[in-house]
Amino acid sequence: MIDATAPAVVPGADIDDLEALNVATLTPFQMAWKRYWHHKGAAVSTVIMGLLTIIVVFAPWTARYGINEQVREITDTQTNIYLEPQAIAWFGTDSIGHDMYSRLIWGVRTSLFIGIASAVLSVIIGTTVGAIAGLRGGKFDDLMMRVTDIFLAFPFIVIVIIMRAFLGAIPWVTSIIGDISSIRFIIALFAIFGWMGVARLVRGQVLSLKEREFIEAARAVGASNTRIVISHLLPNSIGPILVALTLSVIGAIVGESTLSFFGLGPQAGADSTSLGKLVELSAEGAKQGNWWLVVFPCGALVLLAICINFMGDGMRDAVDAKLDTGN
Repeated sequence: MIDATAPAVVPGADIDDLEALNVATLTPFQMAWKRYWHHKGAAVSTVIMGLLTIIVVFAPWTARYGINEQVREITDTQTNIYLEPQAIAWFGTDSIGHDMYSRLIWGVRTSLFIGIASAVLSVIIGTTVGAIAGLRGGKFDDLMMRVTDIFLAFPFIVIVIIMRAFLGAIPWVTSIIGDISSIRFIIALFAIFGWMGVARLVRGQVLSLKEREFIEAARAVGASNTRIVISHLLPNSIGPILVALTLSVIGAIVGESTLSFFGLGPQAGADSTSLGKLVELSAEGAKQGNWWLVVFPCGALVLLAICINFMGDGMRDAVDAKLDTGN
């Protein structure tokens, strides 16, 4: 039986023509999917992050030891502190005999949660502010851009350290977003002061699009500003927004690690840890020549940053209809 939906094959057509004909039958989602997986860095990174996500989500089963469990009891003749990587402790142990492999799994789990949660919130805030500022213009636009300029004039980590001390001293603030050393406080802090770059990016996209013919046509048929933003402006700005989202995730993870390195990070609790806390401990390990306390936490941090960055590049390519995956 002949499939009526299948493209007709033209005798004498070359391979490029046939590929173009096949591409034309794909839906926009299928095309975006092909573009994403055509990006080799994004494809490899997605596989790595997928495996890593499975490992950390199922940490109670994938970790060899409990988060505060020592690999073996301390005796008069044998100690479990600062064990080099070996069969009973794949990534070695720390100063009190904790298994670094297990703690790294729990730490990456906490840090990914902080990174993703704060990035999503900051991108939502930044996208909203940038879209409104770009579409409305006027005093609101001027005000938001001046606020953005002020905060972007200083390094993000400096702003976070200053505002951490300031907001942490206000009782009603901590009653809402948690104690200064809580994970919830750090997520809120990164979200509140991490949206400025996204807002400027989205504002620029809106300014470049709002005078285009399809926007004028939408206005002509009576579309509201909200509908124009949701149906036209944001879909055409999704590529840069996705890249900003992935960069925000990386920024939050690195930011948490930096705060922890200076002793200002979240205290994940007696039954948890974070990648930042492990990076903080790596300074002690470096002084004593215990290389595994440095290599594995810092290596995990670098791996996360590289993979998430490549995935952002892949997302950008996925929504770029100008790219031809057949090349």
